[in-house]
Amino acid sequence: MHSAVKKMLSGKNYNCLDEQLSQLRLQCQKKMQLFNLVDITDSAMVKQNMRELVPNMAKNALINQPFYCSYGIHLLIGEESFINFNCTILDNAWVTIGSRCMLGPNVQIYTAAHDLDSELRAQGIEKALPVTIEDDVWIGGGAIILPGVKIGKRSVIGAGAVITKDIPADSRAVGNPAQVILQK
Repeated sequence: MHSAVKKMLSGKNYNCLDEQLSQLRLQCQKKMQLFNLVDITDSAMVKQNMRELVPNMAKNALINQPFYCSYGIHLLIGEESFINFNCTILDNAWVTIGSRCMLGPNVQIYTAAHDLDSELRAQGIEKALPVTIEDDVWIGGGAIILPGVKIGKRSVIGAGAVITKDIPADSRAVGNPAQVILQK
């Protein structure tokens, strides 16, 4: 594995302008284009292109078109999970979506964050932290999940919420930044 990929996946600072990473993103963009443009009435081709874009997903998981991601290969999607229209997942670090999860339209999951120092940012320095969404989670439309967040089992994230920190299991979280309003 290339050193920039190792750094990226290990949570260390890495250069997002690295040639190897650029090539991996370009490969993903080609697969995204094929997936997003395939005729939805050709279900076999939709499934084939979806599996090529996101190889680590359960056979009965579903992603609606259009869908956007950074690499596709750092995304794990569990059984019977559903990702609705126009979702964006920046899988610079691992994104794990459990079984029976539902992501509403326009959900955004970010694992990468650019450096706060403008000089380092100009050099392409960033860090990526994994995102974990446990089983049976529902994320409402337009929600944003930030790097390093874990959302516990059976939780519900309100539409438009911005998740900046971990959400315990069996919780309801809403707002910007999101706050837990109910926990069983």
